[in-house]
Amino acid sequence: MYTKSLKIGVLGSGIVGRVLGAAFAKEGHPVMLGSRNTAKHEILDWVEENPGVITGSFANTAAYADIIVIATKGIVTLEAIGLAGVDNFTGKTVIDTTNPISLSAPVNGVLPYFTDYNSSLLEKIQAALPKANIVKAFSCVGNALMYKPYFDEGKPSMFIAGNNEDAKKIVTSILTAFGWDTEDMGKAEAARAIEPLCILWCLPGFTRNEWTHAFKLLKS
Repeated sequence: MYTKSLKIGVLGSGIVGRVLGAAFAKEGHPVMLGSRNTAKHEILDWVEENPGVITGSFANTAAYADIIVIATKGIVTLEAIGLAGVDNFTGKTVIDTTNPISLSAPVNGVLPYFTDYNSSLLEKIQAALPKANIVKAFSCVGNALMYKPYFDEGKPSMFIAGNNEDAKKIVTSILTAFGWDTEDMGKAEAARAIEPLCILWCLPGFTRNEWTHAFKLLKS
């Protein structure tokens, strides 16, 4: 069951982690932000701007949390999971925000991925955490629109996927509170279609410096 008393642990102190951590704090959740180096100035500034939040190591954050948000760069996600401790994820809902972006530069605005069309980073995470309930979310929009996005046309769509139905209900409740319509695309394999939406979302940004859009699934 999703309640405001659930403790949120965010793994990754980059801009996505800080934005989502602040959003959960605004929604009334206790929040811990996990980082390899909690003394970084951007983290100290974030703590000052968000009273009540705390910081810790990856392992401390994963152990603390009822719900874990993975907000690391895709290329280091499995390493971060190892640092957090696999046992600390057991039985928990884990929100996977990551995308498998490689270190190569975009080509004509197209991000390169280190996965192919028949695999996804979510599936790799689920394989590394077989006793956790992984749900892909927040991966197809930029950080500035992750919390309470506003469009004249209505609420945008957030596409999710994962194997555990109860975990997806929890994530759907979170997305509703954050201002999204949730579109459940199915089991973990569906992330093979969701993750490339990041490539599509970024194209107008890289080619025309347009970053204020989101996707909407229209249904008749």
